[in-house]
Amino acid sequence: MTRSGHAPILLARYLALAWCGLVVYGSLHPFSGWRDTGISPWAFLEGGWPRYWTVFDLLANVAVYVPLGFFLTLALHRLPWRFTAPILACLLSAGVSGGLEAIQTWLPSRVPSNLDLACNTLGGLLGALWAHAVGPRVFARITALEHRLIAPVPHAELGLTLLGLWLLVPLSPETLLFGAGDVRQIFGLTGAVPFAAESFMLIEASVTAFNLLAVGLIARQLCARASIAYAVVPLFILCALIVATLAAAILIAPAEALAWLTPGARLGLLVGGGGLAFAMLLPPTPRLMLAALSLMAGTVLVNLAPPNPYSIAALATWRQGHFLNFNGLTRLVATLWPFLTLPFLFLTARR
Repeated sequence: MTRSGHAPILLARYLALAWCGLVVYGSLHPFSGWRDTGISPWAFLEGGWPRYWTVFDLLANVAVYVPLGFFLTLALHRLPWRFTAPILACLLSAGVSGGLEAIQTWLPSRVPSNLDLACNTLGGLLGALWAHAVGPRVFARITALEHRLIAPVPHAELGLTLLGLWLLVPLSPETLLFGAGDVRQIFGLTGAVPFAAESFMLIEASVTAFNLLAVGLIARQLCARASIAYAVVPLFILCALIVATLAAAILIAPAEALAWLTPGARLGLLVGGGGLAFAMLLPPTPRLMLAALSLMAGTVLVNLAPPNPYSIAALATWRQGHFLNFNGLTRLVATLWPFLTLPFLFLTARR
C-alpha cells in the first residue's frame, strides 16, 4: 500500500474536526445550569462594547480560531477556484463562533459577546490567509514526510491526530500519569478499591505501564521503519513527560514540577518501557492486538483506582487559578481518548 495524495487533506480534516471539538467544549464548559432567560439568542449581535474585557481576552479569542481557519482551509484545498477554500473557512469559523455565542445565552456562567464573535472571525480569517499563502508548501512537505516516515497503514492520518490529542492527557496534573479513560466523574462513581499505599502504588504503576505500552505501540505502528521507530517513539514519550512536568510547574507550583514522578509512576515507566522495547520487535498484527489489550487494561484499572490524596490537593490548587475551563477540556480528552482509539486499532487490524 502506498501513501495517497489525499493524505494531507485527510490529516487536515481530522485536525480541523478535532480542533473544532476542542473549541466547542472550551466555549460551553461547564455544560451545566442551562436556563431560559427569555432573551433572543441573537440579541448579543446588537449589544454595545462589553463592560469587562482585557487585551489578553481579545488576543486569546483571536488566537484560538487561527488554527481552525488554518486547518479548514487546508481541508477544503481541493475545491475549485483558488479562493474558495479560504472564503469558506472564514465563513465556517464565523458560523461556529456565532452559533456558540448564541448557545451561551442559555448558560449563566457565560456571556455572549459580539466582540468575541468579531475576534473569533478575525482569527479564522488570519488562519485562512496563512493557510492560503503556505498551503502548497505545507502539502508538499507533509507528503514528503509521510512517504519517508509514516507507514502505509489504513487511517494513518487518524492515528496521527489521536497521538496529538494524547499529549493533552499529561496536562492534567491531578490524574495518574498517562491515566486515560476514567469515566467515574461522568457517572458519579467512586473507586472500587479502598486506598492503601501498597495497592495504590501497584495500580498506579500498572496504569502507567499499560498506557505507555499502548501509546508506544500505536506510534510504532505508524512508523515506516524500525530504525525510525526506535528514535521517534522514545522522543514522543519524552515529550509527554516534558508536558507533564511543565503542566505541574505552571498550573500548580514550580516546586511541584516533578510531583508526577511518584514511586508508582517510576515503576510503571520502567516496566512499560522495558515491555515496549520488546513488543516493538513483534510483527504488526501482534503489536496491534497487544496495544488494544494494554489500552483496555489501563482503562479498566484507572476506573478501579482509589482516590489519590495528591490528586485532590492538586485540583484544589488548580481551581484557585484561571485554568478551570482548560482543566475540564484536558480531562474530557483524557476520558474519551481510549474509546476513540480502540476503533482506530480495530479498523487498522482489519486491513
